[in-house]
Amino acid sequence: MDREFFEIAKRITENCEYYKLKSYKHHINTTTYRHSLKVAYLCYLHLKKHGSLEKANTVVRGALLHDYFLYDCHAEDTSRRLHNLRHPKVALKNARKRYPDLTYAEEDMILHHMFPLTPIPPKTRAGWLVCLYDKIATVSDLLDRN
Repeated sequence: MDREFFEIAKRITENCEYYKLKSYKHHINTTTYRHSLKVAYLCYLHLKKHGSLEKANTVVRGALLHDYFLYDCHAEDTSRRLHNLRHPKVALKNARKRYPDLTYAEEDMILHHMFPLTPIPPKTRAGWLVCLYDKIATVSDLLDRN
């Protein structure tokens, strides 16, 4: 991962609340932290390849916060039923609390990244980017059995 990406990402990842994501298991052998970092980095690489780095701050921030639900989604807790459908709203609520200056695009990335599992598609290009790379990162996470 390159230095510019980490300079952008550290504004989120160095927060002690965000750091908690390292302790939550996500897809089989990864954590919510690693998954979110992977999504953000894939989005960053896409922007870099297509000469759109002026959007990197917003896209990386939204991608890092897309799964900011702050609990173990694999815990045997009946209140976590339908996690895949509900967690975008929980993540957005948590992100708004911690980062009240979220942009419309960042909120769109967080709220609509589970499309088509959730019925409303992203409304922004950045939202579609996170939606796409979240799926790619999830498949990668599921195939990584190390």
